[in-house]
Amino acid sequence: MRIQSELIHENNRSQADALEADYNALGEHLQRSSIDIEAVTQRASQFGVAIPSWGVGTGGTRFARFPGLGEPRHVFDKLDDCGVIHQLTRATPTVSLHIPWDDANPNELLEKANSLELGFDAMNSNTFQNQENQQHSYKFGSVSHTDVATREQAVEHNIRCIEIGKTLGSKALTVWVGDGSNFPGQTHMGRQFDRYLDSLKQVYTALPDDWQLFTEHKMYEPAFYSTVVQDWGSSYLIASELGPKASCLVDLGHHAPNVNIEMIVSRLARFGKLGGFHFNDSKYGDDDLDAGSIDPYRLFLVFNELVDLELQQGDNFRPAYMLDQSHNVTDPIESLMSSAMEVQRAYIQASLVDREALSNYQLNNDALMAAQTLKQAFRTNVDPILQRCRMNNGGAIDPISVYRESQYRQTVSEERPVVLGSSSGIV
Repeated sequence: MRIQSELIHENNRSQADALEADYNALGEHLQRSSIDIEAVTQRASQFGVAIPSWGVGTGGTRFARFPGLGEPRHVFDKLDDCGVIHQLTRATPTVSLHIPWDDANPNELLEKANSLELGFDAMNSNTFQNQENQQHSYKFGSVSHTDVATREQAVEHNIRCIEIGKTLGSKALTVWVGDGSNFPGQTHMGRQFDRYLDSLKQVYTALPDDWQLFTEHKMYEPAFYSTVVQDWGSSYLIASELGPKASCLVDLGHHAPNVNIEMIVSRLARFGKLGGFHFNDSKYGDDDLDAGSIDPYRLFLVFNELVDLELQQGDNFRPAYMLDQSHNVTDPIESLMSSAMEVQRAYIQASLVDREALSNYQLNNDALMAAQTLKQAFRTNVDPILQRCRMNNGGAIDPISVYRESQYRQTVSEERPVVLGSSSGIV
């Protein structure tokens, strides 16, 4: 199913001369700022962002879902699609699974992933919807439900996700719940939060010593009046209460419009509770659009904080990076490739910031020059670095063009049954 390597090499050969010229020109430009382009290229080669297994299927809204050609039938089809993304971009070495959507024999999953040169990132539990043969409903909550049996069921599911992840080599569990309320007075907010904490403490106890538990916040949906974990403050309280193996996951779409996310990054990192990210973009709310499609400068500013922390803390700072998007009108594979490249771009642009100059401008309260220092890095076209990185690692200089030329989507559509009808919700 994977893209023929000769197609990649042929496409790269046709663009190699132009890339060489662009790379050398950029190298000369960076050298004037005492930046070694080869060192930056090596830095780009070490960067990776995880693919969500559910992201390779067509997404949807509360109103409708319009399935595309070649929809993955099961987790093994999803892994094939994820393998194509990594083969072409060389920037997505791991996959994040969602249980029970991706429930399968862990040893078979591991064998399949190894054949595609993929590993596994954080496990994701699902207690925000009812599953087949589920005894207790999550309509009114899961880990914070008033009914103790429902809470126990949700806790057991999270622990099972950990057990699956241990076989796969995962090192983290991400917990996002839709618990909350839709009407004032519907729930006692304090007691509901206490029930959540009590349940998560049981999950936390089941974590292996080398694992992390990521608590994910979301301002609204499906609970539209109040959510149990509505912002980064609540997430921080939870992570602090649970212990050192717990930290906060930041989804770029889970905040109120105009929230300063880069400041949240700084605050959480300051207290050692920044666990990772779900990268996407938004215009109005939790839109789950392709990363960098609406506000690439904000993505850069987030990475400006992340790179600064990385330079300060070295290997002690290793947040988990993952894409989390819903693709309603595009080919999911193309969107995920585009997003992976945009996240990698922001990381490299942030790596070009003159930290010494920026620090001096900040100390002297020179607001204009501090802002210009950031913009100088952001305006730098780092495409030649990313392209050289992909080519050196066996990927494609132009992943989307090679993907389209391969006709991978048409090929898998002949083997995967057409999904008929329209339903609401994401896959």
